Amino acid sequence: MNKVLVTGANGFIGQAVCARLVHGGHSVRALVRSKPSGLAGVEYVAGDFGDPSLLEMALKNIDCVIHLAARAHQLNDVAKDPLAAFRAVNRDATINLARACLASGVKRFVFISSIGVNGAQTFDTPFNESSPAAPHAPYAVSKLEAEEQLTVLVGGTDMELVIIRPPLVYAGNAPGNFRRLLKLVSMGIPLPFGCVRNKRSMVSLNNLADFIGVCVVHPKAAHELFLISDGKDLSLPDILLRLGDGVLKKQKLLPVPVGFMMLAAGFFGKKAMLQQLCGSLVIDSSKSRRVLDWKAPEDTETALIKSGESYRKSLGL
Repeated sequence: MNKVLVTGANGFIGQAVCARLVHGGHSVRALVRSKPSGLAGVEYVAGDFGDPSLLEMALKNIDCVIHLAARAHQLNDVAKDPLAAFRAVNRDATINLARACLASGVKRFVFISSIGVNGAQTFDTPFNESSPAAPHAPYAVSKLEAEEQLTVLVGGTDMELVIIRPPLVYAGNAPGNFRRLLKLVSMGIPLPFGCVRNKRSMVSLNNLADFIGVCVVHPKAAHELFLISDGKDLSLPDILLRLGDGVLKKQKLLPVPVGFMMLAAGFFGKKAMLQQLCGSLVIDSSKSRRVLDWKAPEDTETALIKSGESYRKSLGL
């Protein structure tokens, strides 16, 4: 039985990871800012991550740390220097935690990074573990810098480092852009995406939690980088149709040319948002299956339908 510490355990991904670990028979401790009502089988330690005594207590007898806590994308960022704000949490606090892990004899450190480290869009070639880093946003820059400094810090020590870069993580309770997409689909109004022919790699919350659980224990995960996805890439229209099946709203996709939508979006200052929707981001995640023999527990279409169903039920419909 591994004793695992999870940071960011109150979050969207953290809660699922803790549940997966408990189900897998692990002893789970959660390091959180403020103590929630709690998941059965999880020991919660609450306080300031910058407190050395708190870290020492939280890391006592821990074999593996899964570091999920991060400053995520800010839609209306009020920070005077957004990059500095991201670096303080995503890079500096991560390195401080890793140093405490080394001092406490932690055997493995699993760092959840982001596919944004590789870039925001693919064209002819999917991203893989050998693709060059090309972060375009402060969040992704801070994650890349954390990866680089972790690699240097851990080098020559007994602690094993595992880095995971997921793309969009989806579920019925997902925050951010995916939640806005669910809301749009649930309205049942005609949408102008019938001409979109992109491809998107995503990973369901259940699949990501399962993969992280494998990385906690698998010997061959040590000192490896993994780009992870469901393994099947869908277009925006395919995603909308499957979500529509889940929310019980048949989707009407109008054949509006993408170029026209881009012109209109530029006029309203929404070009970047539309590019994210209509552009392609494809990941070659075959390394996860080749090296770790991992198989996604659920397929993309089923997971999208389940996401729509879960969202619909959360609205009491």
